[in-house]
Amino acid sequence: MWRIWLIFDPRRTLVALFTFLFVLALLIHFILLSTDRFNWLDGPRGQNAAMTASSPAAAPPVAAAPVAPAQ
Repeated sequence: MWRIWLIFDPRRTLVALFTFLFVLALLIHFILLSTDRFNWLDGPRGQNAAMTASSPAAAPPVAAAPVAPAQ
């Protein structure tokens, strides 16, 4: 294994590796942001938004009846 590092410069190799991994991570995140299901910034759009809004869990809570003041 040590002979490989005699062929490749370790600094250049590690910089190239980290640059590639950073670009790959950005690409994956932008691909996920462009989907309806995994967009954590805008939330669901289109058909998914209609299904979410009509579900009982997404409905606003019902306000309690007002209580008469104590005398």
